[in-house]
Amino acid sequence: MLDIQNLHVEVDGKQILNDLNLNIREGETHVLFGQNGSGKTTLLLTIMGFPRYHVTKGRIIFRRKNITDLSINERANLGIGMSFQQPPTIHGVKLGDLVEIAAKHGNREFDLETMAKMIHVPPSFFNRDVNLGFSGGEVKRTELLQLLAQNPDLVLLDEPDSGVDLENIELVGETINKLLDRDKRSRERHKAGLIITHAGGILQIVKADKAHVLVDGQIACSGNPGELLHDICELGYEECIRCPR
Repeated sequence: MLDIQNLHVEVDGKQILNDLNLNIREGETHVLFGQNGSGKTTLLLTIMGFPRYHVTKGRIIFRRKNITDLSINERANLGIGMSFQQPPTIHGVKLGDLVEIAAKHGNREFDLETMAKMIHVPPSFFNRDVNLGFSGGEVKRTELLQLLAQNPDLVLLDEPDSGVDLENIELVGETINKLLDRDKRSRERHKAGLIITHAGGILQIVKADKAHVLVDGQIACSGNPGELLHDICELGYEECIRCPR
């Protein structure tokens, strides 16, 4: 699904990612840990194609196609979708219109009212500007509604559990499971995901296949999500920096 080869990325002239390699197969969900400033969000925004994130070396391969130089909309049309940690308010664009546009590219029937009800997005939100006056939990749920409409093959999630209270974390997690085919048997899964998380709470609901720790723009180690999260909680990221594996 996704093959990142020797990726080097600059942002505003500063090197952020250094010789990063990552491979995610169809049906797999991977999680990304790392300190603030380690390059986690930079990686997701680079995969999505934001022009500020300049690839100086390496390649991004999506479904055996080199997308390194493609625009954001071209990547979205190929089947890549993203939920942002802090998405902006979009004045003049109604949520319902945005979701309907996304659904036209989703390659499946999409019942807006049913999906919105499932993730507790009230119909009154459809006529509101995107994210205008929404709480943190409401923003997360409406972002997921947009992704459900888009129906991407590769889902990038930047801290889906941040700003979400205990009442909503299970709802968010179960929606992510649906997005990533985690509610299906392993051989029936065709979606892939890459999730950034700090606290790791989302992993109690979304069972990831593999975890990676990003240190100074490189993947320092990879392994079992639960074990890596336990090590980080017990020993901190300093141990990840020292650990030779």
